Amino acid sequence: MDERSGIITLGGGFMKGNTTSWVVACVGAVVAGVGTMVGGTLGAGITGFGLAHIVLGILDMFRPTVRQ
Repeated sequence: MDERSGIITLGGGFMKGNTTSWVVACVGAVVAGVGTMVGGTLGAGITGFGLAHIVLGILDMFRPTVRQ
């Protein structure tokens, strides 16, 4: 992590730390939507998996950053 800019290197590219949280939450929303369309017991499991990712992405946005 570059201390001056607050940018985290992920896989060779540069992303701000909050961007990862947004990606996780948005992917969770897509997965939850797919689970709703599938329906049944399998769809309920897929929807729960997507909702868990939405919650984890939002919680990660409020986590304090560690300054060294």
